[in-house]
Amino acid sequence: MSSAADRARYDRATAHLDAPLAVVDLAAFDANAADLVRRAGGKPVRVASKSVRCRALLERVLERDGFAGVMAFTLAESLWLARAGFADVLLAYPSADRAGYAELAGDAKAAGAVTVMVDDPAQLDLIDAARGGGGEEIRVCLELDTSWRPLGGKLRVGPRRSPLWDPAALAELARAVARRPGFRLVGLMAYEGHVAGVGDAVAGRPVRSRVVRAMQAAASRELAVRRAAAVRAVREVVPELEFVNGGGTGSVERTAAEAAVTEVAAGSGLFMPRLFDHYTAFRGSPAALFALPVVRHPGVGVVTVLGGGYPASGVPGRDRLPQPYLPPGLRYDPREGAGEVQTPLLGSAADDLLIGDRVWFRHAKAGELCERFAALHLVDGDRVAETVPTYRGEGRTFL
Repeated sequence: MSSAADRARYDRATAHLDAPLAVVDLAAFDANAADLVRRAGGKPVRVASKSVRCRALLERVLERDGFAGVMAFTLAESLWLARAGFADVLLAYPSADRAGYAELAGDAKAAGAVTVMVDDPAQLDLIDAARGGGGEEIRVCLELDTSWRPLGGKLRVGPRRSPLWDPAALAELARAVARRPGFRLVGLMAYEGHVAGVGDAVAGRPVRSRVVRAMQAAASRELAVRRAAAVRAVREVVPELEFVNGGGTGSVERTAAEAAVTEVAAGSGLFMPRLFDHYTAFRGSPAALFALPVVRHPGVGVVTVLGGGYPASGVPGRDRLPQPYLPPGLRYDPREGAGEVQTPLLGSAADDLLIGDRVWFRHAKAGELCERFAALHLVDGDRVAETVPTYRGEGRTFL
């Protein structure tokens, strides 16, 4: 479908609503979900909740064959999802939430559903100190650092996450967990953000793109060997390990191809924000959009929309700004960018916009959009099939 047809369809579907507003195109969302399952090659996809932040959409995707379990981002969120009936929640980051650990250790249902992340014995100490009188066994996952360290370790490429880079160090912590009463080691995780989260086909930057592809190929080869060794080492301590999680939207097929990996994680690929346009391995359909109303016409070739200052996390730069998407041909004023309360947009398309018309944007990242809106309007064709609350709309702001 053409961009003009999409714009007309979204405008018709939401004509009865006032902007600012956010939508999810269900056809695009479902197609993206199916593509993630295809790319996973038969291994289950654990959906990353930080990239969705809407319970109704988490439930929708988990009803599909090929998806299993949630990857959460805070302990409070994990407990909330467990109370809501999500039976398999992996907390992907270590927590210092003492009250949350006390609740987890005192609730058999939550303790059976939630797995927490550990990469340091000090985190076990914190959990023990926080559990109070709660006697439930805590399910634990260990995280392997995936960074690529060529030149004898003099160079480091990859996110700074776990301190456990060497398989022997991972096995040592596995033994510490196995010896410790009240804990059970059930899984391993290794997130290769330098592969899964870095586009390798950036428009207008062919040299950089080639360098990224070469880096990712070399890093993936090294990680596949080291991850397999880490899994073998840990299984010598805990043979009944339940899962080995890896990957992300940008590396699903590459990670799923490793025999040591039992499941992959993905979330951003459901919404397809603008940062995921630059990959050679896949093409998704933009599914999550937000609309801002035109409120001013300052001059020829300029309109002003209400709101718009919704930058994404990460290294600050133009690529972290939302993308004016529909109608095509609009761009930011380089002296103002995306504003706190209003945003001027430049381009010949501005002259065809009237006061009250909408400009549709794509966020740079996925779930962060939902921190700005209390509801998502689910568009089916040219109508809103349902309006569902985001985490924010349910009064939940976990970070």
